[in-house]
Amino acid sequence: MGMVGGGIGAFIGGVHRMAANLDGEIELVCGAFSSDPVKSKASGEALYLPSDRVYGSFQEMIEQEKKLPADVRMQFVSIVTPNHMHFAPAKMALENGFHVVCDKPLCFTMEEAYELQALVKKTDLLFALTHNYTGYPMVKHARQMIKEGQLGALRKIVVEYPQGWLSTKVEDTPSKQAAWRTDPQRSGIAGAMGDIGTHAENLAEYITGLKITRLCADLSIFVPGRLLDDDGNVLLHFENGAKGILHASQISAGEENNLNIRVYGEKGGLEWRQMEPNTLLVKWLDQPTQILRTGVGALSRQAHAHTRIPAGHPEGYLEAFANIYRNFAFCLRAHLEGKQPDPIYRDFPSVDDGVRGMLFIQKVVQSSADTQKWTDF
Repeated sequence: MGMVGGGIGAFIGGVHRMAANLDGEIELVCGAFSSDPVKSKASGEALYLPSDRVYGSFQEMIEQEKKLPADVRMQFVSIVTPNHMHFAPAKMALENGFHVVCDKPLCFTMEEAYELQALVKKTDLLFALTHNYTGYPMVKHARQMIKEGQLGALRKIVVEYPQGWLSTKVEDTPSKQAAWRTDPQRSGIAGAMGDIGTHAENLAEYITGLKITRLCADLSIFVPGRLLDDDGNVLLHFENGAKGILHASQISAGEENNLNIRVYGEKGGLEWRQMEPNTLLVKWLDQPTQILRTGVGALSRQAHAHTRIPAGHPEGYLEAFANIYRNFAFCLRAHLEGKQPDPIYRDFPSVDDGVRGMLFIQKVVQSSADTQKWTDF
């Protein structure tokens, strides 16, 4: 793996490196860790990389790595920069034959999203988007239950992602994370809805297997002087006629990362919460509520394939993140060997999911500004 971004002082780059390393399937061999060459070199030194594999720019990294022997050079690029810097390295990597893992959202504009989608199709290279919440075992079990029709036809989906860390104007402090996430030049056209609302959108579509067809959005900026939304509420229509509610907020004071989802069908419903990820509640019309736990009982093959340790030992954020990297690694190894991977490991978010996420951002912003409100998705 070669990495773009994630240098000294960055948060998500360290998470990606830990996730990629967890199963011993991936080795970090090079990087362009900052747009500042001096900072990039210092970051590479802190990661114990040889100096000749630490680069001053992603362009230099891709050009120089391509010249190395096939058994030495990086095989894929992990992009962990702010949103506005996703497209250029992803495009260059694909054009030069390197597979890509990219943090979400996919890129900065819809035009960039469609170009990357077409390029992935043209090159037949692997592309993973790190919507990491899809990696939890109980999320995968919930998806399988719905796929098998255990809840009957779905009627109602409620997904929420409240945080409280931007309840004050944190971007005016030395917080690097707050600064770029609230800056339209680096984050894009949306704030909270682009940052965490896309996680909620992706989780709803992933678990239910349904696509959103229409939405009606109301975005707000509660903190005076902030340039992008810090709270949003969205009504949703799904392709089978189900209705939904999506709420994403970064000014819900006291909340941490309380992503949760409830799905209701004709026969029953289910509930999953990211802050208690080993538990899935299943609620039935005609029998007591079930409490399903990771690693316990007759869970789906999908859940067991993404569980590492015995029941009662909590698996959380890093392990879910690592499932995406591990699955990507298994599929990449099969690709390099000219084989087909086990379908259970082809389960990671793709460039198509990234396009859906970008379209969601665009339509939510459009709907919020439009007096007509309901917008086709």
